[in-house]
Order: sequence, then C-alpha cells, then structure tokens
Amino acid sequence: MKSAVETLNPTRVKLTVEVPFEELKPSLDAAYKKIAQQINVPGFRRGKVPAAVIDRQVGRGPVLDEAINDVLPAKYMQALQDNDLEPLAQPEIEVTKLEDNELLEFTAEVDVKPDFELPDYEGLEASVEDLEVTDEDVTEQVEALRERFGTLVPVEREAADGDFVTIDLVAAQDGETVEGGEVTGMSYKVGRGGMIDGLDEALVGMKAEDAKTFDSELVGGDLVGQPVQVTVTVSAVQEQQLPELDDEFAMLASEFDTVDELTADVRERLVRGKRLEQAAAARDAVLEVLLEKLEIPLPESIVTDELNARRQNIEEQLMYAGITMDKYLEDEGQTQEEFEADLERRVRDAVAAQFVLDKVAKKEEFGIDQAELSQHLVRRAQQSGQDPQEFANHMFEHNHIPEMVQEILRGKALATIVEAATVKDASGNVVELKNLLPDGTIGEPAAEGEADVEETDEA
Repeated sequence: MKSAVETLNPTRVKLTVEVPFEELKPSLDAAYKKIAQQINVPGFRRGKVPAAVIDRQVGRGPVLDEAINDVLPAKYMQALQDNDLEPLAQPEIEVTKLEDNELLEFTAEVDVKPDFELPDYEGLEASVEDLEVTDEDVTEQVEALRERFGTLVPVEREAADGDFVTIDLVAAQDGETVEGGEVTGMSYKVGRGGMIDGLDEALVGMKAEDAKTFDSELVGGDLVGQPVQVTVTVSAVQEQQLPELDDEFAMLASEFDTVDELTADVRERLVRGKRLEQAAAARDAVLEVLLEKLEIPLPESIVTDELNARRQNIEEQLMYAGITMDKYLEDEGQTQEEFEADLERRVRDAVAAQFVLDKVAKKEEFGIDQAELSQHLVRRAQQSGQDPQEFANHMFEHNHIPEMVQEILRGKALATIVEAATVKDASGNVVELKNLLPDGTIGEPAAEGEADVEETDEA
C-alpha cells in the first residue's frame, strides 16, 4: 500500500491511498462468503455457491462494494499511522479509482492535530491573587451555621427582610391564570431573591392575610420572559431566632467544646478552600503564560462544534435556573456581542490548551495503569452523582474509555507544567502547589518517582 499527504491547511489534510488488489483478497473472499449465505442458487447449497456463479447471478459490483467497505477503515488507519497523523474528526472518504484485479485508490480528507513547536515550559513564571480569609468571611460562615440551628417563631407584624413567610402565588395574563403559574403554601425567606422579580419588594410590609399584585416576567415554562401580573397572598409571617454564639452552641453544632475552637476550625476550612481556589487559578495562569508563547492553528470545525456545545450548555443551565439570556447578560454587564466574543476566546484557549497538553504528554511519554483509570472513573462518577460501577459500565459500553485516558494524560501533563513553574501571589510569596493535597492541606514532599494521581483532577 502507498499513501501520500497533501496539506490543505495547517489543520486539514488530504490522504491519497493506493491499495494493490492482492491486498483486497481477504476482504473479497469474505464478501463472496457473505453473499453466498444470502442467495439461493439451484444446484448449490446455501453458503457453497462458487465465486464465478455469484458473479453471474449477482454481479461483480456488489462483491467489490462489500470488499471495499470492509477494507477501507483498516487502510485508512494504516495511512494515518504511516504518515504520523492524529485525526480530530471523521474523514470524508471517496473512492477515486477502481481497476478490477489491479488497483484500488481512495482519498480521505480529515481534520488533524496541528503541528507546532512546543516551547520550553521549565521555569515559567505566573502570578495569582493573595490568599486572604477575612474576619467577615469567618463571621458569614458562622452565621450560616447559626441559621441552620435557628427556629421560626410566628409574629403578628409586617414582614421585613430576613423573615420567613408562607405565601400563595398566582401569575396571570389578561386575567387568565398562566399554566403552571400557581403556587400554594410555599415557605420563602424575604430578601433571598432568585424567585420572581418584584416579589421581595412586594412582601416587605405585608402581614398575614394581606394580598398584593405586581407586574413581573415569567422565569420558566413556555412563556418565559413574558409579562404577567403576579398576586401574592401572605398566610403567615415568622421570625427566625438564632441560638446564642457561645460554648453551648459550639458543642451543639460541632465536635468542639468552645466557640473559639469552632471559629478557628471555620477559619482553617476557609483557608483550605481558598488555597484550592488559588491553586486552580495558578494552573490557569501558568497555562495561559505557556499559550502566549505559541501560535497554534485551530481547526475551525472543532472550534465551531465546541462553541455550539458550550452555548447550548449555558442556555440549558439558564433555562433550569429560570433565567432568560437577556437577564443573564444584564446581570453580567455584557452585550450579546461581548458574550459571544468572550465565549469564543475561552473556547479557542481551551482547544489550544488540549493540543499543548497532548503534546507534553507525548513528549514526556506518560502512561497510565489500571489503578489510575479506576480512580479516575470513581471520581468522575462521584462528580456526576452516579454509581461508580454503573458509570464505568456506561463508559465501557459506549467506548468513552479513550476519552478518560486522554483526561488523565492531560492532567499529568498539566501537573508537570505547573510543578516546573514558579507561581507567586500578589505579595511576592511563592505559592505551594506540588505538595497541595485534595483537601487543601499541604502534605509532605512525595518520594522521588511517586505519582500523585490526584493532580489530574484539575486538568
């Protein structure tokens, strides 16, 4: 077999493959056997019809078609390997020449990984914000804990911010109740937001048995975004009473004996969380510095597919949250054009990062073992809230394991790049990344050669 490559653009090639006819013989033999099982010819048992008889009865064409369909995938893959090409999508294959008993020629156009020089990633420098946990952060967490143990007490007064009210809601258009626009006996915290525009403002000052109508827009259903008249009726007002912040509360809400110990633990937990956030920012910053050193041509088809997938994902999340795109853009302070430009920039950076990490993994000759794959599958299952065994079965059945393997390799590549870099916070302190554990604590330095599989999670 011979193959030649024509570069159509930096990320798309055209393979021309010539296959000598003798290499089709196994596929031709298989084609004759298959067709022999499918036809009835007087004087011959099913499956025992000679090739010459099949040619007369069925024709040579269907046999050649069957053989070509059988041999093309293998020859295409062989041509990719012979020319060291890594495809990114399904090829467009066309048979361009078929000379019976002599030659088969076909072409395959396909998007491939771009070829680029990987810059030195040793000693990259990046910066991140300082790790800071304020007294206000700690107070907010402690207050949230107190609210978990708070009690609701009915009050005979007007509702105010922070009160809990029991309400009925009816949304109507032109005097007719909107389908799905009626809620009864719902408990709601005044000032919480996230429901329907105008609700919090309407509730402030209302007492039990009061009703009020205001204009708003639907946040869900087929009529999302359409104007409606909402009538809210309050049936009860309750005030939340919080427990005293003392040692007794500390023992009730935690394993600690004193409020000082509880507060110190809350602060430490916040520090660990901020440390993980800082580490994620550091990884992004280092990768961004590396990408700035490169100009990688990107396959537009891959970028377009990823753009469409991300846009659809965002739209679905907004729909589930009951938020229109216009409202989301208003909250983000973006125009539609700015949103699209930002989304495309992030997609292009993400696609380029994948190519870089794949190349680093190949250069470093990373591999994975069964234990790493199993751990990765378990983590992915936990992240998606699925049973690990069911998740693993699904991945195997739908041939997603190569994707899982690629994720692990990219994680190792990213860890290698980050560990070789110097990351400092805004105050000039070096950020510890190499020995950072998944819970946000700093562990002891790993023994030489010891793999830290957990680092693959943040790729």
